[in-house]
Formats: sequence, C-alpha cells, structure tokens
Amino acid sequence: MNIVDAKMPAEEAFSKAASQHKQRSVGNIIMRFSFIIIGAIIVSVALELFLVPNKITDGGITGISVMSSYLSELPLGIFLFLFNLPFLIIGYKQIGKTFAISTLVGISVMSAGTYLLHPVDPFVTDTLLAFVFGGILLGLGTGIVIRFGGSLDGTEIVAILFSRRSAFSVGEIIMFINFFILLSAGFVFGWERALFSLLAYYIAYKTIDIVVDGLNESKSVWIISEQIDEIGAAIVNRLGRSVTYLSGEGGFSGDPKKVIFCVVTRLEEAKLKEIVNHFDQHAFLAVGNIHDVKGGRFKKNAIH
Repeated sequence: MNIVDAKMPAEEAFSKAASQHKQRSVGNIIMRFSFIIIGAIIVSVALELFLVPNKITDGGITGISVMSSYLSELPLGIFLFLFNLPFLIIGYKQIGKTFAISTLVGISVMSAGTYLLHPVDPFVTDTLLAFVFGGILLGLGTGIVIRFGGSLDGTEIVAILFSRRSAFSVGEIIMFINFFILLSAGFVFGWERALFSLLAYYIAYKTIDIVVDGLNESKSVWIISEQIDEIGAAIVNRLGRSVTYLSGEGGFSGDPKKVIFCVVTRLEEAKLKEIVNHFDQHAFLAVGNIHDVKGGRFKKNAIH
C-alpha cells in the first residue's frame, strides 16, 4: 500500500476540521459527563460501603488514599482529591484538555461521594462478600468512566508519562506500582487483608476488562470514509495523533479508496469514535488491540 497525499492542502483540512469540530453537541456532552458521574458514584459506593470498612484496599492512588485515611483517621475523600490533583495537572498537556476535564469531574464526584458516604454503615461485614461485590462495583464504575473518556486514578497518567521514557509498557508500569501499594497494605491492614485486597483488585481488573472491552493501552484504528481528509485533520488537531493515509481498492466495487491508519491509547478511543461519527456516521471504523508500540511517530503531539 502506498502513502498518498490528501486531496486538499493540510492547512486547509486542519482549519476546516477545527472549525467544524469545535463544539460537541449538547446531548453528547450531557451523556458523557452523566456516565462519568454515575461511574464515579458507583466507585464511591464500592469503597465506602464495601471495601474500606472491611479494611480492603485498591491499587494506585486510591489504595494510597485508603491507607492514608486509615492511618490519619481523616475522610477518604480528602486524600482521593488531593493525591490525584497533582498528577492531573502534570498530565494535562500530555493527555489533553477533554480528558483532563473528564477526569477532574470523575475524581471530584468520587471524592465527594466517599466523603458523604463515610458516616453510612457498610452494606456487608462479611469479608468474602465485601471483596467480591466491592471488587465488581469498583471495576464497573471505573470501567464506565474509562469508556466515556475519563479516569479516576492518577497512576495511569504517571504510567503513560513514564512509558514514553522507558522500555516498559503502561500496563507493566501500573502493575509494578500496584504491587508495592498492595504490599504496603500488608503492613497497614495485616497480610490477610492484603490478600483479600489483591483478590478484590483482580476482580475489579477483570470487570473493567468486560466493561471497556479490552484493557490494552493502545488501539490500532482503520478508517474508510468519504470525509477522510476532514476526519484525519480532526484526529491530528483534536487528539494530537499522527495519521497515515493509505491507498486501497474496494473488493466488490473496485473503486479507489483512501484509508486512515493511526494508533491511539484506549483513553483516546472514545474521543476518536466521536470525531469519526461527527463527520461521517456511515464511516467504516475498525479498532484493534495492540500489545506493544515502538518507533514511528506514536509520540503525542501538542494539541490546541
């Protein structure tokens, strides 16, 4: 396949895409943030009514916050917000404004939710029920937030930033960080509770896998559309990702086709689908999981 030039100059395509895609529809915005809020509330319930009262923690910044709350006897919501905020600020330029705002909303709702639910008696006191149902709810809420373009834990932002300067993938870095966090839980809550925390974390992980339909950090994307130039320009403009235009031919029609190929992170997948749908609701879009990305121009460019 040959790389072909766009039909219109790049500057013209970028300008047109930027002007057409400046504002999302009110309905899309309401739906996006509604589900992020719902997901954050579910996580709040999982933490305060199932896991935390039974001394079962999670990985990432949430796990550190749970242990800090236990040791200081201060509300969990305070630590969730304060510990996540610096990483959100650091990752603002790297991840993008839309992701940062979505994450800020999610973290704020989660923090407020745990604060308000703190005085409420736990739903269960049986450890087995607590880690099973707490893990399921934790994964369900987190998965919903991720699916709609947000995040509830600064660990993922840190992992994305470090992966660009190391040979390790985002998933490997997250697992490495969580190993030490869950190990620390053994010293704070006892080793039995640390093992229950590990099981809850695994259940949450697999639940997220189901909700988001794949936890791989990178996605390969193939797009065929009549509005290929506008879509490509919008991906570059709105996501800061490079795109490659390929020449193809319809198998049945024999007509020449232009194809976009690009690679995005799973956090950007929802926004990419929104861009494609905005320009062409009938576009052919294929998204696949990628276990590793090296070389090329996968590094994210600055966005406006």
